[in-house]
Amino acid sequence: MDDVPDPAPDRRRQLAARPPAAQERGGVGMRAPKSSGAGRQLHGGRWTYAVLVVFTAVSLFPLLWTAIAASRNNTRLAQTPPPFWFGGNLFRNLEIAWTDANMGAALLNTVVVAGSVSVGTVLFSTLAGFAFAKLRFRFKNLLMLLVVGTMMVPPQLGVVPLYMLIAELQWTDRLQAVILPTLVGAFGVFFMRQYLLQALPTELIEAARVDGASSLRVVWHIVFPAARPAMAVLAMLTFVQAWNDFFWPIIALTQNGSPTVQVALTGLGRGYIPDQSVIMAGALLGTLPLLLAFVVFGRQIVGGIMQGAVKG
Repeated sequence: MDDVPDPAPDRRRQLAARPPAAQERGGVGMRAPKSSGAGRQLHGGRWTYAVLVVFTAVSLFPLLWTAIAASRNNTRLAQTPPPFWFGGNLFRNLEIAWTDANMGAALLNTVVVAGSVSVGTVLFSTLAGFAFAKLRFRFKNLLMLLVVGTMMVPPQLGVVPLYMLIAELQWTDRLQAVILPTLVGAFGVFFMRQYLLQALPTELIEAARVDGASSLRVVWHIVFPAARPAMAVLAMLTFVQAWNDFFWPIIALTQNGSPTVQVALTGLGRGYIPDQSVIMAGALLGTLPLLLAFVVFGRQIVGGIMQGAVKG
């Protein structure tokens, strides 16, 4: 049998003669694939940062001015030009506002009201939004139209019959008078319906039904996980709205009963010449819990928003 020359040495010599770039590409004359730009971090220019700084400064100025006014006295606030830096009366004014408005009890009542309204709104709006988005029943479109139509009705029109109802139930000056009428809203139902239409595949629900899952199991294991980003956003919006609500709490509650923060603040600065520095100190006390809540839960809220934004 004739000897066949081994091609390995020739092959090794050819590979050694190639330039390093060609060896990395795996062959001579092969072009490296161009980067599509995916995964690259985008950087803003100077104008982008300038616009962001301006918007941030404008957004923070009311809070900064509230803190500056709370650290001054009434005489200095009435002068022209107004003060643009902190004074030495901040803690004194905070103490006066805390005592005069009974701010400790008001903050606790507001946390109970805003927390209960947020939980109820998120729960009921998610269930109703899932029903309008994925379930089939008679008059579904008509009922959804009626729900959206209630957003066009001014809330002031329902104040008199609502107050008559809570008076009949003997709920005046009680927190349930503020909590129960606002446990669900048309905006929350519409918001969750629109989100679940895209984020929750119908095939996933049908597969769960085929596997024998009950309605409660479908809601708990499929609907709630899919709706988590929208639920976080709705909870944040509802909590802020309930915390700052003034119109209905001032009617249903009084300062001598179980006031919320906004109702308690109306008792500050009373007199022939209202003390604006004390009023600003009370407003600062009523705002700090919201800032603290956003600092603590801001990462989870933003993460939920981004998770819902990239969901395909």
